[in-house]
Amino acid sequence: MIVVTGGAGFIGSAMVHRLNENGITDILIVDELGSSPKWKNLVGKRFTDYLHKDPFMEALLAERLPRMEAIIHMGANSSTTETDVEHLMDNNYRYTRVLAEWALRKKVRFIYASSGATYGDGTLGFSDDDEATVSLSPLNPYGYSKHLFDLWLLKNKHENKMVGIKFFNVFGPNEYHKNDMRSVVCKAYDQIQETGKMGLFKSYKNEYKDGEQMRDFVYIKDCTEVLWWFLNTPKVNGLFNLGRGEARTWNDLAKAIFAALKKPLNIEYIDMPETLRSAYQYHTQAVMTKLQNAGCPVQFQSLEDSVKDYVEHYLHPRLRWL
Repeated sequence: MIVVTGGAGFIGSAMVHRLNENGITDILIVDELGSSPKWKNLVGKRFTDYLHKDPFMEALLAERLPRMEAIIHMGANSSTTETDVEHLMDNNYRYTRVLAEWALRKKVRFIYASSGATYGDGTLGFSDDDEATVSLSPLNPYGYSKHLFDLWLLKNKHENKMVGIKFFNVFGPNEYHKNDMRSVVCKAYDQIQETGKMGLFKSYKNEYKDGEQMRDFVYIKDCTEVLWWFLNTPKVNGLFNLGRGEARTWNDLAKAIFAALKKPLNIEYIDMPETLRSAYQYHTQAVMTKLQNAGCPVQFQSLEDSVKDYVEHYLHPRLRWL
């Protein structure tokens, strides 16, 4: 059996889809559905069972679960604006640590989600080398909660026993439930359909023009291909970046969205909320050398092709899921 925590979430449910594509259905979905519409991400998926994350942990520690081949731990509070730090420490750090320690004892493959948010403002670069990781300074509590587990991994010399993935700006189908945390592609689609224009934040640094702030955008389908490769390559472990390794501007993204919609470019530059200005990243770009050197064969789609696929096949004319 393969456990996918956060299995009803964005990346988790997309990974369940990827497992199903390869005929794998002996899957335990672990999540916390509440009143969220993310249950829709499970429709059409084939899996053995679903458990809320708390009963799952109780059953795990009491040895009441079937034998596991792997735990793909994508479950977390992924809100970069979350202010309940105690919740983030419990949900993102402590929960992950208990799962990892169990997997180490049982020699079960463990793959977990870290984040590109651990890099903070980027002044220390975006290298996933272990020596660089220990010096990072995240800008928000979410990034810190992820960084703390990465530090635990390295401090205890477990980097050769499990896989941590530092996801950059992931977008694609199955993110519809994320409200304000949806990708700009998803939010802009609705905005453009309603108003004919798309809003982007103004720049507050002289070296960046409006809309020229840069991100490493990566498509969900490429992410699940990488996760699938890690699942089937147990000899490869460590902390790895997962982006395209290419920084593109928000203006580039906007052009790709309008092109996919076959509409004229119409960008409105809007004020950035005061609460975001001090914690805003102006440039992110994953250094992908480590993953390439590990032998990962995944060929990433271009930003334009990824946006076109997302818009044409999943957002238009109505939402579709992986």
